[in-house]
Amino acid sequence: MERQTDSYRHILKYTSLFGGIQGLNILVGMIRNKLVAVILGPNGMGLISLFNSTVKLVSDSTNMGVSVSGVKTLSEAYEQSDATALAEQVRLVRSWSVVVALLGLVACVLAAPLVDSCSFSWGSHTLHYLLLSPVVALMALTGGEMAVLKAVRRLRALAKVSVYNVFAVLVVTIPLYYIYGEAAIVPSLVAAALIQAVLTMAYSFRVFPPRVSLSLAFLRRGDRMLRLGISFVVVGMMGSGMEFAIRSYLNVAGSLATVGLYNAGYMMTMTYGGMVFAAMETDFFPRLSAVAAPGAAMNRCVNRQIEVSVVLIAPLLVAFMFGLPVLLPLLFSGRFMPVAGMMRFTIVALMVRAVKLPMAYIPLSRSDSRSYLLMESAYVVMILPLMYVCFGRWGITGTGVALLMGALLDLTLLLVYNRWRYGYRPSHSTLLCVALQLPLVVAAHLLAGVPSTWAYWGGGVVLLALSLACSRWLFVRQRRHQVTDGGPYV
Repeated sequence: MERQTDSYRHILKYTSLFGGIQGLNILVGMIRNKLVAVILGPNGMGLISLFNSTVKLVSDSTNMGVSVSGVKTLSEAYEQSDATALAEQVRLVRSWSVVVALLGLVACVLAAPLVDSCSFSWGSHTLHYLLLSPVVALMALTGGEMAVLKAVRRLRALAKVSVYNVFAVLVVTIPLYYIYGEAAIVPSLVAAALIQAVLTMAYSFRVFPPRVSLSLAFLRRGDRMLRLGISFVVVGMMGSGMEFAIRSYLNVAGSLATVGLYNAGYMMTMTYGGMVFAAMETDFFPRLSAVAAPGAAMNRCVNRQIEVSVVLIAPLLVAFMFGLPVLLPLLFSGRFMPVAGMMRFTIVALMVRAVKLPMAYIPLSRSDSRSYLLMESAYVVMILPLMYVCFGRWGITGTGVALLMGALLDLTLLLVYNRWRYGYRPSHSTLLCVALQLPLVVAAHLLAGVPSTWAYWGGGVVLLALSLACSRWLFVRQRRHQVTDGGPYV
């Protein structure tokens, strides 16, 4: 087995690998979203957003965290190089995946009337939520098989599943939307979930043939995995509940078109722009978990991940900021231009996310579910009132302000808590990366609001060149000054 290191070359290699795969998926997803936006418009996009957020809420509430805690459980067995023990752990994870799949399906059916009354102020959509219940079950099964592939380092299989899935969903769903319009939304969501499940199982079953056991005696062996997974369930419920609450509030206080605009802006920034973070769960989290105890090694692991993330994402965000007038009509349509103001704020929030996300994995790597739950709960408590106040004051642009303010508050909280509990400290090199690149992203945000065409594009080129130059200098400096203790800390 390949032993992981914390070298900048290693981090850059795997961040680029998974980021590139994510970028390809995003490119195809952009084409799909463009076609969907043209065919269905903001109302249709809003309806898809509400259905997706509801399905994710039910899934996160019932999956018992198997898709995440299963990775940790299987990784431990994989590191021991015991094929028999590993096969038994795979059977255990798959068995619990079947259990939570059935649980999710039943929960979605029972909750359909309540969810309908909470998310819509017009019409009856209970039948739609009933028909979406298989999606919840398929997501649980897919999550279990993805955990298997991640734990045994089948990165090529994961890449193939991801690429094949996005192309297959494009080919299957777009004709349905074109022929049937909004009536095809629910069938398309079911078809997309089924495609991903079949592709994932096809590769996973090649590694480990399908074996499950639903006896209580066997399922009890997963107590340790479930105890760790409970925190993921609660956090997932809060996160999905937060997204559901935000979209439901925008639908009631604004309109379905407002939800569509918010979802388009959020997707283009926090989802599309997050391709640099694609390696976090697959590569960084196992490396951080392998660190025996808090201290210099943990600090070095976290700080180097922050530095590489900032170096890679800052130039992309500057280019993204100035490309909005072109990208929005290109990827969606001219009707989505009102969301540009929101996106300028969320792009800055994405820069903050590059700094705070590696720190957010520290409690998980220590199996400290209480701290993880505390940090995530604090963010939900902060973001919901911020969204309410900012949307009421500045409309759709205010949602971006709320996301940025929430990210800054969350970063501050993570810095203070991780330093107190785990002794985490950012190095001088990490602070230098942030100090050089963050002002350039903020300057791009301010300049992007200037009406002058010459100042807009001229300033954009200058800021992008500066950001690229800083990234190159920082990475060369990082490689040159790489030392075993990770450098001085503050």
